[in-house]
Amino acid sequence: MATFRKKPVEIEARQFETNNDRGLCLDNLVDWITSNGHTASHNGTDLFIKTLEGEMRADCTDWIIKGIKGEFYPCKRDIFEATYEAVCYEVL
Repeated sequence: MATFRKKPVEIEARQFETNNDRGLCLDNLVDWITSNGHTASHNGTDLFIKTLEGEMRADCTDWIIKGIKGEFYPCKRDIFEATYEAVCYEVL
């Protein structure tokens, strides 16, 4: 049986930290995704991202990942923390 290791790649990601600031966090995430030519929306509580697999819902505390091909998708916080480590941290 063969074994494999994930290649080290750098991705851009932002955390969906709160939905209690009158939509500002949600608006910023939607703006980030749509300014990169992708489709996203929110209902004031949840973030919805159109992906190749269909529309995905991101919950508060999920990370939104911009993949290596420019695609966007949500990732649960525990999975993100087990998979990625900070290379450069920029306060937005």
